[in-house]
Amino acid sequence: MSIERLRIRPLHPALQEIAIKELNEVPQRLSEDIAALRDWILKQPHLRACTDDQFLLAFLRGTKFSLERAKEKFDRFYTLQASIPEVFNEKRLATDPLTLDIIRMGIILRIQRDADDAGPCVTIIRAGSYDTRKYKFQDIIRVGSMFGEIMMFEDENATVSGYIEIMDMAGITGTHLFALQPQLLSKFSTYADEAMPTRQKGIHFINVPSAFETGFNSLRALFPAKIKSRISVSSDPDAIFDIVPREYLPKEYGGYRGTMRDISLEMEAKLLSYGPYFAASQHFGSDEKLREFGDHARSKQRSSFGTVGSFRKLEID
Repeated sequence: MSIERLRIRPLHPALQEIAIKELNEVPQRLSEDIAALRDWILKQPHLRACTDDQFLLAFLRGTKFSLERAKEKFDRFYTLQASIPEVFNEKRLATDPLTLDIIRMGIILRIQRDADDAGPCVTIIRAGSYDTRKYKFQDIIRVGSMFGEIMMFEDENATVSGYIEIMDMAGITGTHLFALQPQLLSKFSTYADEAMPTRQKGIHFINVPSAFETGFNSLRALFPAKIKSRISVSSDPDAIFDIVPREYLPKEYGGYRGTMRDISLEMEAKLLSYGPYFAASQHFGSDEKLREFGDHARSKQRSSFGTVGSFRKLEID
């Protein structure tokens, strides 16, 4: 089956090389790989899920084409959402007024790389830029999660090279710090690590007031062990240039690529184009009453899910 019939986009050569070398991707076998995962999903009575080709491919790339690990991550993607109802709820719609306000204010910024740049995708969250009387931190996380799913559909830098989050603490106040909800941040980070197929390459706190640096460094204890080593904290205003090339940043960050408003307008248009998906996703999820397995069998299932390795042998010409 051709890539066109699969309804997936071909990778840029630089990303294709990474996918083959690091993710065990075999372009000629993509149709079989995607079909194998879809067949399993359709046989799971407890799952109501998206089975778009590009969506499923993200899970395969995120697990280096191990079918068992892809099953585990896909199941957790929908199962763990139920444990974070403050994020995954009826407000998770492209037309929600609060969601659109957050985008228009530039609280979350997706930074676009050049087409031939194979580096990880970058998102900036301006954690000190919103009115805590109007928005809760969970609202910011909710919008961020929506763009995280959009990345799975259309950002190959994210699905192949991973992603970086920059938490900009400029303008942060004690009220903002209290609103950060460390437990929610920890819980969502666990979800991102265990359920999202895109690989988190780093969380960077920048523009942290010197007086708060020690406190922010202590936040590492709240994150999964694998994530702790990827967290950095800096009060240096130029630290962002060590993370993102200046030419990709908006002028408000000392860059050359448009303005934050330009980015926000693009993001709003992108989110609205995914309106039907987010409307449909209100009905996606896991119904635990319909699982075929009892507690003992489910425990064994989790163990088999953890099996490391590919579900097929890597073909080498």
